[in-house]
Amino acid sequence: MTIDVTAMPWRAVALLRIPGEGRCTAVLIAPRIALTAAHCLAGRRLAHEVPAGSVHVLTGYAAGGFARHSVASSYRRAADGVDAARLTLAEPIGLDVLELAAADPAVGTAVMLGGYNQDRAEVIAADTACHVIAIEPGRVFHDCAGTRGTSGAPLLARAADGAWSVVGLQVAAFTGRAGGVAVPASLLRLLARTSN
Repeated sequence: MTIDVTAMPWRAVALLRIPGEGRCTAVLIAPRIALTAAHCLAGRRLAHEVPAGSVHVLTGYAAGGFARHSVASSYRRAADGVDAARLTLAEPIGLDVLELAAADPAVGTAVMLGGYNQDRAEVIAADTACHVIAIEPGRVFHDCAGTRGTSGAPLLARAADGAWSVVGLQVAAFTGRAGGVAVPASLLRLLARTSN
C-alpha cells in the first residue's frame, strides 16, 4: 500500500540517503533526532562507517520531492551490537515526531511498517495490517511485508487514544515470505537517552 507522506504517522518517517552508498529509512523522534538501523551507516564501497555529513535525511519524500532536508552532524550506534543508531541532525526537520512506546509490544499486537523499500524506492510503501508474532530478548518478530530499504523504518502500534508510537525499529526482513525483525522500543529508549 502506498502512503500519503503528508499524513501522520508518516510525516515522521524519513528517507535516509547516503550518496554513492545506499538508502534506508529513518524515523524522527525529536526535531533534530532520528533513529535508523546501524547497518545503514556502514559504507559498502568504503568498507567503513560513513562520515556523518554524508548522511542525508529527507521528510515528506515522494517521487523526487521532499518537505524538509538535513544532514547528520553526528551519530551514535547502540551498545552491545544492537543494530540501531541515533542521528543528530544539523537542522531541525521533525515538525511532527513519533514517541517511543513506553513498553515493548506483546505477541499478537496489531502493528504496521512503512518505509522506502527497494521495490518502490520513490514512495513510502506500507503494510498496515500485520502483527507481532514472537518476542525474544532484544528482538521483535512481525509478519509485516518489507524488503531491503525498510531497514530503519518504525514498527508502529496505535494506543487506545489513537496516538501512534514506535514499538520497534526494522533491521531485517525474512527471505521468501513477509515478516522481519525489529529492535524493541526498550532498547531504542536507551539509545535515545544517550548523547552524541
